[in-house]
Amino acid sequence: MNERSGYFEHGADIGVIGRGTTPEAAFEGAAEAAFAIMTDLAQVAPAQSITFEFEEADLELALVTWLNQLIGRARDAGLALGRFRLTRAGARWTGEADGEPWRESLTRGTEVKGATLTMLRVEQTPAGWEARCVVDV
Repeated sequence: MNERSGYFEHGADIGVIGRGTTPEAAFEGAAEAAFAIMTDLAQVAPAQSITFEFEEADLELALVTWLNQLIGRARDAGLALGRFRLTRAGARWTGEADGEPWRESLTRGTEVKGATLTMLRVEQTPAGWEARCVVDV
């Protein structure tokens, strides 16, 4: 992966990690890690956008909500997502993602079913913010 996203070991599922200078940037990195399990993000064209809002004061629960909203909306719309943006004002979060409908030539990896509370952690480290959880595959 890259400095912004990565993985950690977990028995049956996959642990995703997002990093950034803010919690929002770390959440964007975690989304990149989750969606990179499903396809090569560099192949995904930003042809369509989805937007949504949610309220969550707890940073860790906000990470799970963010990822599950993205996964659910992408599945419902039949989209492969590759670019992610998240902003926050207090407990109100606004998410956006760009992608395209799945096409035959788009590399398909492993489907991510959802983000879980397993090994959930959002914290500020000396290097910046880190957001991690296990995703169900």
